[in-house]
Amino acid sequence: MATKIRLQRHGKKGRPFYYIVVADARAPRDGRFIERLGSYNPNTNPATIDINFDKTLDWVNSGAQPTDTCRAILSYKGVMYKKHLEGGVKKGALTEEQAAAKFAAWLEQKDGKISGKSENLGKAKEDARKAALAAEAKKKEDRAAAIAAKNAPPVEEVVEEEVPAAEEATEASAEDSAE
Repeated sequence: MATKIRLQRHGKKGRPFYYIVVADARAPRDGRFIERLGSYNPNTNPATIDINFDKTLDWVNSGAQPTDTCRAILSYKGVMYKKHLEGGVKKGALTEEQAAAKFAAWLEQKDGKISGKSENLGKAKEDARKAALAAEAKKKEDRAAAIAAKNAPPVEEVVEEEVPAAEEATEASAEDSAE
């Protein structure tokens, strides 16, 4: 029997949620399956992937073919890399310890990337929030100024006559001569 590792869709319209399952290749997409391996939620950022690593590795080693999307998910979680390393151990290219060390290093690097992405998304979200608050405060100040200008009583401008300016000039010259 040809088995496939594939996604089984759940959730509502526009908000998909998937189970990662092993099913007969002839079964319908959301139909009968042999075993449920995990879940995939693309609605979160970064996407949430929960998978039973050992069961999935056993199925891949026993010949179950993942679909393209599932292959990407399994590569992301390290199942395909672990299979690759186990193949190298069987051929004698690596020892068991070397393969375990390489996989552990890969996991650390992957965790670093994921945590970095999460931090960057958090920072970007916080910066966007601050920018929105600043824009809202500026808009509020502009509205308050416009309302104050509209509600202020009209101020009549007092026009000073030029005579007082001439008198000031004569007073200033009188003070200079007195000194």
